[in-house]
Amino acid sequence: MLIRSSPAARAAAVLLAGAAAGTALAQPAWPTRPVRLVVPFAPGGGTDIVGRLVAPTLGELLGQSVLVDNRSGAAGNIAVEIVARAQPDGHTVLLNNVSTASVNPTLFAHVLKVRPERDLVGVTLLAAIPNLLVSGAGFPATSVKELVAYARARPGQMNFSSPLGGYSHLDMLDFAARAGFTAVNVPSKGAGSSAASIIAGEIHFSIVNAASAISFVRQGRMRAYATTAAKRLPELPDVPTLTEAGYPGVGSDNWNGLFVPARTPADIVDRLFAATVQALQREPVREGFAKANVPVAVSASPAEFNAFVKKEIARWAKIIKDNNIRVD
Repeated sequence: MLIRSSPAARAAAVLLAGAAAGTALAQPAWPTRPVRLVVPFAPGGGTDIVGRLVAPTLGELLGQSVLVDNRSGAAGNIAVEIVARAQPDGHTVLLNNVSTASVNPTLFAHVLKVRPERDLVGVTLLAAIPNLLVSGAGFPATSVKELVAYARARPGQMNFSSPLGGYSHLDMLDFAARAGFTAVNVPSKGAGSSAASIIAGEIHFSIVNAASAISFVRQGRMRAYATTAAKRLPELPDVPTLTEAGYPGVGSDNWNGLFVPARTPADIVDRLFAATVQALQREPVREGFAKANVPVAVSASPAEFNAFVKKEIARWAKIIKDNNIRVD
């Protein structure tokens, strides 16, 4: 799924060069006005960070501004519905994450007014952000073992914060079940608002993405217990993985990717893919991602990304079914 130069980057350059030189004879003019990049969460979270890092350079490559439009609410489904119903002309783009793209189609199938797997088409992966199990600095536990013991001794008294039905919500339920304690989710609008509640001591602990949490950990405002990543994060080498802490298989990456309405012309999808790949290769974007602790991840093609999303939907559907998770 990851590329670091190579065929996809070279193909992207050829596509953009051809469009700029007017060699793609049948291509309609696009974009003819600013492109709206709809983010399903409030400012400050990992998905919002990704969008704001890539938007300026993507706009330069497209020749039109790319404007970030935060549309939080309903676990991200409001933004999904906005884009699914937009004109399929490439001027409205959705920056989905793992929850809105692959969890929600199953978890909210009974209330969704659109079918994302039918009404949206993927363009490319942008990033895959690892997550951290964290608490506020004042929480008494100093390790995963102590956190679990503390929570077990206080059944039903612990809380965590995550978007209702999001990947972090499901990951926390999975972790609690595996560790043998119960905790109540306090729904949030995104990782940014979850982090603020954790720092304020209103929330006991949560799983949040590393891009939102690492700076607070370094400042001493949060305590990090473990990462969901396969390996320890270079930025926090003393923080173990959940596997090392005794909970293998718990946790997910917060991946982010671009989607457009179904029926968007294939040549526009291809040009948006090409411009995005090139944007992710530009030094200012790569430096911004690195500074924000966001690993760049880009698909080899739109087809490859759509196949990945299909598998992710199936994977989360099984997790939801196996754990009998329902959202009313």
